[in-house]
Amino acid sequence: MFSGSIPALVTPFRDGSVDESAFRQLIDWQIENGSNGLVPCGTTGEASTLTNAEHHRVIEICVEHTAGRVPVIAGCGSNDTANALMHMIFSKRYGATAALVVAPYYNRPSQAGLIAHFSHLAENCDLPIVLYNVPGRTVTDIEPETVCELAKRFPDGIVGIKDASGDLSRVVDHRMGIGPDFCQLSGDDELSLPANAAGASGCISVTANVAPKLCAEFQQACVENDFTRAREINDLLYPLHYAMFEDASPAPCKYALSRVHAWMTDDLRLPLVKCSEKAKAAVDAALVHAGLI
Repeated sequence: MFSGSIPALVTPFRDGSVDESAFRQLIDWQIENGSNGLVPCGTTGEASTLTNAEHHRVIEICVEHTAGRVPVIAGCGSNDTANALMHMIFSKRYGATAALVVAPYYNRPSQAGLIAHFSHLAENCDLPIVLYNVPGRTVTDIEPETVCELAKRFPDGIVGIKDASGDLSRVVDHRMGIGPDFCQLSGDDELSLPANAAGASGCISVTANVAPKLCAEFQQACVENDFTRAREINDLLYPLHYAMFEDASPAPCKYALSRVHAWMTDDLRLPLVKCSEKAKAAVDAALVHAGLI
């Protein structure tokens, strides 16, 4: 259902508010440079600092401005099942293609709790769900057996996973346990090459915010099984993948975008702050290495 380079979009801010004009420009730039889908209101979009009204407005703008050019996978996760369902119902109504739903954070639910959470969402909204497993942020790990159980229970409702566990063996675990049609997307840019080789179909990417054309070309090379070309592009992008996390994300990403585009600021919301001088130096060096500045 989803493949290729899919940026987890930053949410531009200016003077404390969502910069809707910059967000629209970012969407156009992404699509013009080959991005295969868009994710508003994910981790990189600072969803945890948005009010519900802002969250919904960002999704609304993304769907409206994308106008069907690429799929929109709306970030709908919450540690509150009822709130996640509210986001899904809104996203369904406004035309999102699917929902990206992270494992509930802070609550630390058991695997039975995860099954109950995602089952409730799938049973009460028919917007397809892409699971989002990022135990480094949520603490809770959506284990492969749980993923397989959910996908089998809801074959039309739970259609894929963004996996940022760092465990590449899970690509094979999911493929063997569910089948090749289950959509697997890397959640780690630096692991996208081996994940694709193992059977993933793309990446929900931080780096693609800044380097959409290179990321799209990299994913296309993987689709064509041209791993010589894919490695060449990956070598260009590799320092940038790590520079994006030189400081708390998405501070380095927003700084990088501000270096590439005059219409983008590096503003964030507390508790996030602008990245350090050390991080800026790493980002600048990586942008030069990739030929972006």
